[in-house]
Amino acid sequence: MSVVGFDIGNENCVIAVVKQRGVDVLLNDESKRETPAVVCFGEKQRFLGSAGAASSVMNPKSTIFQVKRLIGRNFKDPEVQNELTLLPFETSEGKDGGILIHLKYLGEARTFTPVQILAMLFSNLKDITEKNLEIPVTDCVIGVPSYFTDLQRRAYLDAATIAGLKPLRLMHDCAAIALSYGIYKTDCSKTGPTYVAFVDIGHCDTQVSIVSFEAGHMRILSHAFDSSLGGRDFDDVLFVYFAKQFKELYNIDVYSNMRASIRLRSACEKLKKVLSANAEAPLNIECLMDEKDVKGFIKREEFERLASGLLERISVPSRKALADAGLSVRKIHSVELVGSGSRIPAISKLLSSLYGKEPSRTLNSSECVARGCALQCAMLSPIFRVREYEVQDAFPFSIGFSSDGAQISTGSNCILFPKGQPFPSTKVLTFQRSNLLHLEAFYANLNELPAGVSTNMSSFTIGPFQASSNEKARIKVKVQLNLHGIVTVESAMLVEDHMDDSARRGNIHPQMDRTKMDSDSSTNVANSEDNTTVHSQSSDATQGNGTLKDKANQRFEIPVNENIYGGMTKDELSEAQEKELHLAQHDKAVEQAKDQKNALESYVYEMRNKLFNTYRSFASDMEREGISRSLQETEEWLYEDGDDETENAYTAKMQDLKKLVDPVENRYKDEEARAQATRDLLNSIVDHRMSTDSLPTEDRGLITDECNKAEQWLRERTQQQDSLPKNADPVLWSRDIKSRTEDLNSTCKQILRRKSSPANSDESSSLDQQE
Repeated sequence: MSVVGFDIGNENCVIAVVKQRGVDVLLNDESKRETPAVVCFGEKQRFLGSAGAASSVMNPKSTIFQVKRLIGRNFKDPEVQNELTLLPFETSEGKDGGILIHLKYLGEARTFTPVQILAMLFSNLKDITEKNLEIPVTDCVIGVPSYFTDLQRRAYLDAATIAGLKPLRLMHDCAAIALSYGIYKTDCSKTGPTYVAFVDIGHCDTQVSIVSFEAGHMRILSHAFDSSLGGRDFDDVLFVYFAKQFKELYNIDVYSNMRASIRLRSACEKLKKVLSANAEAPLNIECLMDEKDVKGFIKREEFERLASGLLERISVPSRKALADAGLSVRKIHSVELVGSGSRIPAISKLLSSLYGKEPSRTLNSSECVARGCALQCAMLSPIFRVREYEVQDAFPFSIGFSSDGAQISTGSNCILFPKGQPFPSTKVLTFQRSNLLHLEAFYANLNELPAGVSTNMSSFTIGPFQASSNEKARIKVKVQLNLHGIVTVESAMLVEDHMDDSARRGNIHPQMDRTKMDSDSSTNVANSEDNTTVHSQSSDATQGNGTLKDKANQRFEIPVNENIYGGMTKDELSEAQEKELHLAQHDKAVEQAKDQKNALESYVYEMRNKLFNTYRSFASDMEREGISRSLQETEEWLYEDGDDETENAYTAKMQDLKKLVDPVENRYKDEEARAQATRDLLNSIVDHRMSTDSLPTEDRGLITDECNKAEQWLRERTQQQDSLPKNADPVLWSRDIKSRTEDLNSTCKQILRRKSSPANSDESSSLDQQE
């Protein structure tokens, strides 16, 4: 069983696995610890990860990247529209308001959803993991931003399913970071909790969490975020600065050239890293556009002045996280700074001023999320024993439910799962209904959500059901905020009482009498229960027909139909799985054909060299001429008609060549093997002759006879072989000599066994008499 953690970043992905000695980050095919989150559709196949990044410059319009910013989003969202202006590929609105990606592949116009592209990234990470571990991989834990909505989380699960993965949990990035930090922390205060602020500045977002640590326990107190502020925004500041400068100095407009824009953005990203360690840095790009080489220069002070607006926004999530946690800055023990965008010195300076202490960099800023996810996977796995450590996460949004248009009230508000609710969490609701029950899940506070996100989540239809009496039936609905941070209706039960009203009032289960709800039986709910663990009733007995009975009532399970607004249906998911399988099989076939083509090309060059050097004396003039001609024809075919052929075509060409070359190659190889086999046979003859000294005369004569026969056979056959030229097929093959050696050894062993048998029999008789 695999114990794997995946961190899918906006720019790069990281894979961590738990092994017996600890947590390791896996290397990709290029021996790098980070794999680009890029999918490139080439002329004949897809290029994923590192290969996709390498092919992106040649295929800019068919290279998909930063898909994390598009997953589960609405096409008309203003923030999404801003994102799309920075991306080179074509997009449109889907039938459900989602995003469709259009490109040409294999000569056809193709359409993909962000979920399908994300599934391709997952497939690539799965392949890398399986190559490293040499076992199938399914179970995993995946890191997600805390601001991800219900739809985005479901999209991640769908993408993982398409790729053949089974996520045990979607874990908040900061929760994973806190776990990788806290599980090794041994200096927790015994007088109270230790509060740590985690600031994660990624490529496209900023997340802050306040976490409480105690021995064997960590608890997330608050999550805050800016979903559109990350390292790439600082890159964009440099991009705009140099784009304007180059237009003035070189009269070129990089905005009008997609390839020039990509190259300049890449150069600005590298420049930002240089400025993190140096007070000034140059920018040089050869042949950026219109065959012009460009040069630029900027000081760190100027860069910080240009990015002053972004730096001010960095402090906002930190202040909000502190306010939501109900803590003052003085109570924060330390500040941990992570993320690919966190290396800018001005950010550290700003956070030092805000928290009153220098941010620490205890963790690897690029790998800590994947490591935390791998640790969580090990905790959820039955095959690993992990030190007891409790992880309690908090949900960053308020979630409400409504029934037939009327909000479900829980005490003083209409929120079923309040902001900061620990999860997983379960609520049990009871309704009085006589027909279908319709529930709607929604975000209760729009201000808590990222900009442009709809408050609608999903709807649930419970029923149909039929009560045995004419009165309205009592329906118990179990609503769960599960381990992934997704709201679902786990089950619905029809409860029928078989007691009079007075007895029923006297036997209400304590679970159903904790929180009073609306008493208007014509519209709303009867009561509700807030319980962070799933409640089970030990007195219930499951019947063979799916009915639960106890002394007070009967319970019947009711079907629940779920409708996710903007989500994938089961048919769409199945179709996407088939499509991914077909694409993967095509990629595999292309790779195999490419490998076989390369093998054939190498064989042609290798044999041509050996034919006139190593194998020269072992081939006749006619053979050399025929082989040379076939090699030349094959080489010409490879670069003309055979440039784009199937694996079988290359295999057939290879077999045709080997039919000509193998006889020559066999003669060459057998000459050396024949010499070694001859030495082995002569050594066996000498050994057997020396072993005859202690044998009876009859046996000594038999062995000597066999040795003489073998020696005579070898002498005669060697003389015949020596009379032949090297380019003729041998009359004495090494395999013949090996067979003769085995026969001699077998015969001599049989003779020796006859000699030892009587002695062994006498020894056994002697032992029996002594007993």
